[in-house]
Amino acid sequence: MGKIAFVFAGQGAQYAGMGESLYGASAAACALYEKAEALRPGTMEQSFHGTDEELKQTANTQPCLYLVDLSAALALSEAGIKADAVAGFSLGEVAALAFAGVYSPEDGFSIVTKRGAQMQKAAEQFDTGMTAVMRLAPEEIEAIAKTFEHVYPVNYNAPGQTVVSGSKAELEPFKEKIAEAGGKCIDLAVSAAFHSPYMEEAGAKFYEDIKDYAFAPASIPVYTNQTGQSTTTYTAEQLKEQIYHPVLWSKTVENMIADGFTDFIEVGAGKTLSGLIKKIDRTVNVYNVQDEESLKATIEAVKNHA
Repeated sequence: MGKIAFVFAGQGAQYAGMGESLYGASAAACALYEKAEALRPGTMEQSFHGTDEELKQTANTQPCLYLVDLSAALALSEAGIKADAVAGFSLGEVAALAFAGVYSPEDGFSIVTKRGAQMQKAAEQFDTGMTAVMRLAPEEIEAIAKTFEHVYPVNYNAPGQTVVSGSKAELEPFKEKIAEAGGKCIDLAVSAAFHSPYMEEAGAKFYEDIKDYAFAPASIPVYTNQTGQSTTTYTAEQLKEQIYHPVLWSKTVENMIADGFTDFIEVGAGKTLSGLIKKIDRTVNVYNVQDEESLKATIEAVKNHA
């Protein structure tokens, strides 16, 4: 077996009940949830029993997803599965940094709660949205986006899949141009233009919230959204900028594979990243941990493959 990477899921993968079985299956996950509940009462109820509508609210989504992401990673570590590096998709990067020891899990929870609150406020200021563009190369999408004032390619997910943020007024004619070019758009269930200039004000306010937190050197390499490259030094300034800069996910995974990573374990809700990684390179091994059942299956598969 080559190197193992833990990759932390992002927003959009949430569902009611996420994390509950991990809470019951892992002492480390249980401890994390109990500490988070003390910091933000009601979080466990939201995570385990919240409605879909409640969990779609960014201010709720982000702290709840952070916990299931980090719980899954801690449960793997508890079972002896070691990560050689980490990466996180958007929100997942906050959890990845906590796992790598850049800040404590508790500080990470406070940070992600502030992040979600500021991004929610920004989302309420503008009539914006996001759409996933399929079948076209990123360069084609960029060229079409440049013909609009408020449309931005923001998530470079995989070959043939790029997510665009923008004003709803401009996204409609943008989608028509994409269709004319042979592409297909799938609107995302979000009411904000994440990772675009629409989030700059949220980033500035978020930085004021977190600038006094201690950021330590990472214990393992972290491959970042903004560059796709690995680092062991990460700052509050970078976490601020991450909110309104594109997510270079495809480049991140390609760089990890070039650096010898052969096994990717998605930690957190859903299997979105697992699917994207397979689109990027079908030769790597991909697993996911989001509940007790998948935790046991992944532990067995990785240990048998070692």
